[in-house]
Amino acid sequence: MTNTPRPPRAGRRSGGGLTRLVAHSDPIALVGICLAIVLSVCLDVTGAASGVESLTVGLLVTLLSLVLDASARAERRFHLKQVLRAPDWLADSVTSVSTAVRRISERYPGSVIEEEARRRLRRLSEELDELGRGRVERPGDDGEHLLSATRNCRVRMEAVTNVVGDPLWWRSALGEAYWQANLDALARGVRIRRVFLVDRTGAELEELVERQRRAGVEVVVRHREQDPGLRLNSVVWDGRYAWEARMNARGEIVAQLFTVNEQDTGRLRESFRRLVPTED
Repeated sequence: MTNTPRPPRAGRRSGGGLTRLVAHSDPIALVGICLAIVLSVCLDVTGAASGVESLTVGLLVTLLSLVLDASARAERRFHLKQVLRAPDWLADSVTSVSTAVRRISERYPGSVIEEEARRRLRRLSEELDELGRGRVERPGDDGEHLLSATRNCRVRMEAVTNVVGDPLWWRSALGEAYWQANLDALARGVRIRRVFLVDRTGAELEELVERQRRAGVEVVVRHREQDPGLRLNSVVWDGRYAWEARMNARGEIVAQLFTVNEQDTGRLRESFRRLVPTED
């Protein structure tokens, strides 16, 4: 015999429909309607009002709850419009993220996929908060902002280079691209002042320092016996925006911070002045 699939029970369908109705209804409307029904029944049962009067009171309470519900919905819509009114692309981005998250929640409820979605949203919120402070963090090999800011510099650069061992970074692809951006800036009339913080001297370091001095960079060499808080890799452009490298114990750049935050820029400028106190 062929087993014919049984249709879903009506009770389950109605139960699911009721659940969806409750889930998508506003609490104000639900509470108001329930209160109207209870009040109408109580008035009728106790004889405090006639049937028509009880029904009228129930309808009035229901109407009042619907008006309050409509006001609350309008207030939320207004708040959402205020939040999304800034950039033109924000509304589309929020809609796209919301749609993707809802789809994940519906398809994979309570799964590792949903948990990962929550984790990524928290990470996104933290990253946006950092951007709100005027900071962009990039991996150690990403020199986009270091190069673009140097190419856009117009007046002066104040830089600190922390060298552990030989200055290998300047021979890397990023180091060579940065040096070329320095040469282009010098050609535009930009004043470049650079401090080399070194743990030891050597032929390669001396050649690098001499090459930069010949090109027009004002170079100062300091030994790393300075305050550890001054052992930086940093650049400040035109006194308005800055770059700072995050380094590991071996002096390798593991992350880069580009910032327009005034406190960050002021801190890095003050560190530079402590290394080169003869600021004009």
